[in-house]
Amino acid sequence: MTNINDIIRLIDGVTNDDVMLINKAYSFSQKAHEGQKRHSGEEYFTHVFETAKILSELGMSATTVAAGFLHDTVEDCDVTLGTIEKEFGKEVAFLVDGVTKLGGLRYNGADRHNESLRKLFVAVSEDIRVIMIKLSDRLHNMRTLSFVPQEKQLRIATETLEIYAPIAYRLGIRKLNRELEDLAFPYVYPKEYENLKKEMKESERERNESIEKFIRSVKKALAKEGLVNIKTDYRIKGLYSLYKKLQEKKDVEKIFDINAVRILVDTPADCYRVLGVIHALWRPLPDRIKDYIAFSKPNGYQGIHTTIFTGDGGIIEVQIKTNDMHRHSEYGVASHISYKKGKAGQDAETIGWVGSLLPKTEVREIHKSTLETSKDIPRWIQELVAYQENSENGATFREHLKDDFFSNRIFAFSPKGDVVDLPIGSTPIDFAYSIHSDIGNRMMGAKINKKLVSLDTELQNGDIIEIMTKSSAKPNQKWIDMCKTSMAKRHIRIELSKISKK
Repeated sequence: MTNINDIIRLIDGVTNDDVMLINKAYSFSQKAHEGQKRHSGEEYFTHVFETAKILSELGMSATTVAAGFLHDTVEDCDVTLGTIEKEFGKEVAFLVDGVTKLGGLRYNGADRHNESLRKLFVAVSEDIRVIMIKLSDRLHNMRTLSFVPQEKQLRIATETLEIYAPIAYRLGIRKLNRELEDLAFPYVYPKEYENLKKEMKESERERNESIEKFIRSVKKALAKEGLVNIKTDYRIKGLYSLYKKLQEKKDVEKIFDINAVRILVDTPADCYRVLGVIHALWRPLPDRIKDYIAFSKPNGYQGIHTTIFTGDGGIIEVQIKTNDMHRHSEYGVASHISYKKGKAGQDAETIGWVGSLLPKTEVREIHKSTLETSKDIPRWIQELVAYQENSENGATFREHLKDDFFSNRIFAFSPKGDVVDLPIGSTPIDFAYSIHSDIGNRMMGAKINKKLVSLDTELQNGDIIEIMTKSSAKPNQKWIDMCKTSMAKRHIRIELSKISKK
């Protein structure tokens, strides 16, 4: 059922001009796709409608929703980009063009795929809304993947798990990330999916009853302390997320966040008050208290997590956030994009949460002016564009992408408290180069938590790293095998090459 009012109702602060634009895009797209069918037998227009609806659910503006309706017209219909620009303006045409250029992203040979990835990140670096449309398009395609010929299902699902779901996570859009992962999981790992689904189903009823009983007790305890303006709910860990955790922990009994209760309050101060009440009544597990308000995650996530014994033999994670923090945890960068009349509605600090994510590198001139003015583009994407343009070759790019940008990560700190986000397995060498190439090139030693260590020491979450430098110091060939990030390796090779030419 493709009722345009279902979409219009979801758009915040919608104006008469917005309604006219969306209605026009709806009608134009419906006519352009007339007669086209999907593998399911449905009208093709159903897909573009659902894509536009997902965009509206994510809080996108009328302009982006209109582009969502039109995103396949240039590629799949007898419509030119010039026609889109004439009918809908330059901004909508720019977004449609950006999505159209990504239409060829396929796993058909490493070189071709790596080139598609490059195009993806370049397009995203020019306007974050391009990836929002692409992610929404991919989500609906995954929801209907069962109708696609079987020989294509594995490729599409693998592509989703390796590229699109991690991008959604890095942008902080957990709402998209979770669903993309769980939709792809049964196609990529069918046996593991069935086993885990069965195991979770067996304990579902008992688990839900325990959580609901705990929530009642929490509400009662908080009310006694005057904390009545709260919201509570709970979530069960997504199957694919649980599967990934099991690869690390090996035993489901060692995973303590399968069940998580959320407590939403008005202010950060209330978050800490709630934490105090919880810990006064229920014993927390040691080393399981995480304050992501003081130190937010690289993708902007904030909240306080604590894992407690419920008293009836159970263990449960409690997540305490403000309503704003929760909205951001679900929608990430999407919750900040406010394009009214083509203007970005946030300042440069709004998504400054990835400022320390990547080593600093030069941005090629062709993109420089665009990147400097694109305040809604997360810094890690900007840096990634520059990085992939300078990467050694296409064959290594995808592996470096997975290792450096989409892997599990740790937080390390400078002595002044600056946060540096690195892949698991990083060493002081990676830390040094993540701050600046000059720091890495002049490094003579390192201290972890005030103790002198060798440069191949693996960093742990929460370590405080002090890099000691000397003007005459220089990197050596062994460092390349001692560090984790491809960016650090590249800087070392560049410096070694300079030294050899002297």
